[in-house]
Amino acid sequence: MNWITDHKIPVGRVAADLFNWLQDHMIWFFDGLSNVMSAMISGFEWLLQTPPPLVIVALFVALAWYLQRSWKVCLVVLLGFLFILNQGYWKETTQSLTLVLSACVLCMGVGVPIGIFMAHRPRTYQVVSPLLDLMQTLPPFVYLIPAIIFFGLGMVPGLIATVIFVLPAPIRLTQLGISSTPTTLLEAATAFGSTPSQRLWKVELPYAFPQIMAGLNQTIMLSLSMVVIAAYVGADGLGVPVVRALSQVNTALGFESGFIIVVVAVILDRMLRVTRK
Repeated sequence: MNWITDHKIPVGRVAADLFNWLQDHMIWFFDGLSNVMSAMISGFEWLLQTPPPLVIVALFVALAWYLQRSWKVCLVVLLGFLFILNQGYWKETTQSLTLVLSACVLCMGVGVPIGIFMAHRPRTYQVVSPLLDLMQTLPPFVYLIPAIIFFGLGMVPGLIATVIFVLPAPIRLTQLGISSTPTTLLEAATAFGSTPSQRLWKVELPYAFPQIMAGLNQTIMLSLSMVVIAAYVGADGLGVPVVRALSQVNTALGFESGFIIVVVAVILDRMLRVTRK
């Protein structure tokens, strides 16, 4: 037993050396990435916080009607946002929505193309799949350490940790949707002279659309689950009152802010739920 512990595999030391090397030689890249993400976050915050709250609520209700064509969904969205306003958490909600929207832009913008690529290359997906498993099973708090090292405190490290944790969901669901396209549809498209690009845009993507939207839904839900963790690195939003309630053992504050997170999750879930027709 002593021999085993005396020859410990230096996992932690190798990771620390890697992060030190990146910090010494790639700081220009991380500074540029931080500036881009800060600009995106500031843009979303401005869009959500500059108009009067009722205007934003009306826009969300209109979007819900456009996506679902259901007055029941619109009513859920309206009542949910009115409840948030009633509880006095509008600013924190918009800050959390900023984090969620930024994570969606990055995760879907990166995850969907990667999912398409891997659907067409099954062997590559088999090789990368363990990495996706690692990204989802590694405790999210671990991601906060390199995020703080490279990006300091604030919304950006919270966004980085969120993206790393959430990214496997759109990759997997996009890959599933594209790879499950019936062979008969692909053969018919090829028989009519479709190019690979035309098959992708006119056959595979429309068929995989429910799965891709499910990936978006999962991205939003997982991003919301990270708002509390992101608060530990200085990210604003609904996670801040939850952390404050925990440190103060404040039951009222904890249940208020926690229930608001649930309400936001229900609103976004109902708005973006898509079923195959």
